[in-house]
Amino acid sequence: MKSLTIKQRQYLKALAHKLNPVVFVGEKGLTASVIKEINTNLNAHELIKIRIFGDYKKYRNEVISEINSQVDAAVVQHIGKLLILFKSSDNSKITLPLK
Repeated sequence: MKSLTIKQRQYLKALAHKLNPVVFVGEKGLTASVIKEINTNLNAHELIKIRIFGDYKKYRNEVISEINSQVDAAVVQHIGKLLILFKSSDNSKITLPLK
């Protein structure tokens, strides 16, 4: 996935503010079914929130790195236990601001 400009990130963060997490990464970590759910939701919604349970920042960062390597999407924001991902689709509903 291409990288996003600051303006595009700000726009996507504003859109994601009202969203609820649609994928949850629990104690079993990042399984094949969780990756499938992330891809399914990205294809359906383009912009999603993921909640990563776990009290250790190092663990959450490892999960995010693993998501980055397995999912073709741009990380919009990572704050605490929430991760916002964006992936443009063929029938794009979200129009990003120009660079």
